[in-house]
Amino acid sequence: MRRRVVLKVFGVVQGVFYRDFIAQHTSSLNLNGSVENQNDGTVKVIIEGEEDDLHKLIELAMQGPRGSHIEDVQAEWLAATGEFKRFEIR
Repeated sequence: MRRRVVLKVFGVVQGVFYRDFIAQHTSSLNLNGSVENQNDGTVKVIIEGEEDDLHKLIELAMQGPRGSHIEDVQAEWLAATGEFKRFEIR
């Protein structure tokens, strides 16, 4: 079942290639969406795909790349909209 999840990632996640890390994994999991830095120091990830693949990406998001320090990942589950045709870094 296709779903959408919006993640807000807290911690040391800007300036450590976190967005690139997420983008690399979305391609192998066949997920579409976007990732962007927020003014409050968090990273926002919007992804759509099969629920099992979304769970895998959430696990990866909690680990992050080398140099990051993840304090919390909040997830909001929603119905997929089909808004995204690919994954983009904003």
